[in-house]
Amino acid sequence: MTITYETDEPVHYKVEGPVATLTMDRIRYNNVQNSQMTYALDAAFKQAVDDDDVKVIVLAGAGKHFSAGHDIGTPGRDVDKSFDRKHLWWDHVGREGGEKLFVREQEVYLGMCRRWRDIPKPTIAMVQGACVAGGLMLAWVCDLIVAADDAFFADPVVRMGIPGVEYFAHVHELNARIAKEFLFLGERMSAERAYQMGMVNRVVARDQLETETYAIANRIAAMPRMGLALAKQVVNHIEDLQGKRAGMDNAFGYHHFAHVHNTLVQGDTLAGFDGKAMAKSQRKAEGGE
Repeated sequence: MTITYETDEPVHYKVEGPVATLTMDRIRYNNVQNSQMTYALDAAFKQAVDDDDVKVIVLAGAGKHFSAGHDIGTPGRDVDKSFDRKHLWWDHVGREGGEKLFVREQEVYLGMCRRWRDIPKPTIAMVQGACVAGGLMLAWVCDLIVAADDAFFADPVVRMGIPGVEYFAHVHELNARIAKEFLFLGERMSAERAYQMGMVNRVVARDQLETETYAIANRIAAMPRMGLALAKQVVNHIEDLQGKRAGMDNAFGYHHFAHVHNTLVQGDTLAGFDGKAMAKSQRKAEGGE
């Protein structure tokens, strides 16, 4: 399969004062994440961590949407391409059976998200429009989420027979009963409801999103670097004691059982869905076209 990248720079990096901004830029495809983008994000996060002048990191998406999830159907889908891996799993390319997907997703999804969650500097997701499936993972690894009033959140992958995205933080971002509703229905959750559930820190008018996000970032940047790092370490540790990491490992195993089951029953790891089919099914389920 030929891979056609629409850009050589899927992530832009900018520093203003003590704040670094990482902006995903695959606007044509609503910032869906292929491996090219994922490794570019990792490089940009590392650049921000290594820069002593950067105190806070903002993650943004260019255009109308923050991120519509994993790339499951664009010309830039690069599931069979090798990259310079950042963890100690071997290359997934050329592997057979469930090994290929399990190894790849340990690297680019679960592994990368855990790596970014543990960044010692405060991170803020600045979310507008769609934050769907894999987009949730990118927002959830950040310490704070500031959402525009047009933002919406969804994890519709149960339609594929899959229990949820790989970085399964649903029960920690939402209480258990709301997490079940979120997954069972796969419907959009508005920014306002996400705020009421505690998943989002602030909801602001779309035209004020950048202003409000950077105001918060700069107030955080005025705090002592080590105090921020230690406070983040403590909260993350308590989340893990509450079962976040262990639960995620369990969910990841079920996720890959679902891929194998789909392959055996339907001949495809994603139960025949691509990006367009998933979007259409979600609109239909919510009473749209």
